[in-house]
Amino acid sequence: MNLKNIITNKTSFLVGFSVLFSAISFGQGSNATDAEDLQLNTITTAVPFVQITPDSRSGAMGDVGTALSPSSSSLFWNTSMLSFSEDDSEVSLSYSPWLQNLASDINLSHLAGFVRLNDRNVIGGSLRFFSLGEIVFTDNNGATTIIHTPTEWELLLGYAFKLNDKFSLGLNGKFITSNLTAGVNVQGASTNAGLAGAADVSFSYLNKDVRYGGTDGSLAFGITLNNVGNKISYTAENERDFLPTNLKLGTALTFDLDPYNSVTWAVDVSKLLVPTPPIMNSSGDIMSGYDPNVGVVPGMLQSFYDAPGALARDENGDFIENPDGTYQVVDGSKFKEELSEIMIGTGLEYWYNDLFAARAGYFYESLNKGARQHLTFGVGLRYKLFGIDFSYLTSLRRNNPLQNTIRFTLRLHLSEGKKSNSSGTVKPE
Repeated sequence: MNLKNIITNKTSFLVGFSVLFSAISFGQGSNATDAEDLQLNTITTAVPFVQITPDSRSGAMGDVGTALSPSSSSLFWNTSMLSFSEDDSEVSLSYSPWLQNLASDINLSHLAGFVRLNDRNVIGGSLRFFSLGEIVFTDNNGATTIIHTPTEWELLLGYAFKLNDKFSLGLNGKFITSNLTAGVNVQGASTNAGLAGAADVSFSYLNKDVRYGGTDGSLAFGITLNNVGNKISYTAENERDFLPTNLKLGTALTFDLDPYNSVTWAVDVSKLLVPTPPIMNSSGDIMSGYDPNVGVVPGMLQSFYDAPGALARDENGDFIENPDGTYQVVDGSKFKEELSEIMIGTGLEYWYNDLFAARAGYFYESLNKGARQHLTFGVGLRYKLFGIDFSYLTSLRRNNPLQNTIRFTLRLHLSEGKKSNSSGTVKPE
């Protein structure tokens, strides 16, 4: 295994996106027999930490946030929503012990804030820090050579511009650094910290004057394109890994039941815009799918049609080869695998009198793409300018390293604004 694979696989495992234990519970073997039994084929990228939900509000609502009412956490989800904030400024600090079933010293911290410049313009920024815990490097004889704590950082600057009363645009610029090896030599190759620059583009629609039957409320829609940037390299070689570029669509419906009670239902649909690994034989030749070693933009486009599907087998269990040297693929399996790359999250939020919130949600990822399937719960409190949110995750899959994940978020509203609560939901008249 080369150095790129060592680093990528280890990082993905530590942050939960390779989901090794879920893969074991899903099934054995790497090949499918029909379209109902697709092979395990997870998509791995560099720096997957930039996709981890940082805030407790979204963490309690099934990892949704693309169309939720604005807060400083919108810099992660959808910066354009900040244009609709009823607060002039806010600062939040989120913290989550991560993968506690695997290690006790992995954690994610997220500091975010924004300030309104005028009626149309909002600027903000965030700092994300991910510590992967202490790792001991040894030589071929097992002697300790260095003790290192791999860390990853993301610095983000965001800008939101309101087009009119209902539409807004957002843009983020990011700098990402990933120091996994402290420069040690791995298999004779020197290593270095990975560096990347990336951008997010977002769009929002918000209508605060909607009626659902006889109930007043609001309707929001958001779309974001995230983490579009250069590939990352950890060595002097030309091997580079994709950033976790992704596309998200979200909607949120808020029902103002009366002056004291409101309920929001939100749904997010997302997809990685990264090439899917092809099915390859022992010689490294592609049997189905496409070469993933392409540029960033071609890789984004290829991600919509490059799923390899399931190879057909004969009665002896051997792959069926065509006369031209290609292999037969089970009908419909490519399309099914493309659909399986779509992730869905949904959640509910209830607010009472701008003081107390209760939340719950569900997140679904296909079994052959990682099997992250979990329920989430949480609460929120606000007193004057201060707010606190808490969330808890329970997995629906056995041996999932994300089991029992908790998150905490503290919020400080530097200006009370008009009528927004600790999560940014507009309190009804």
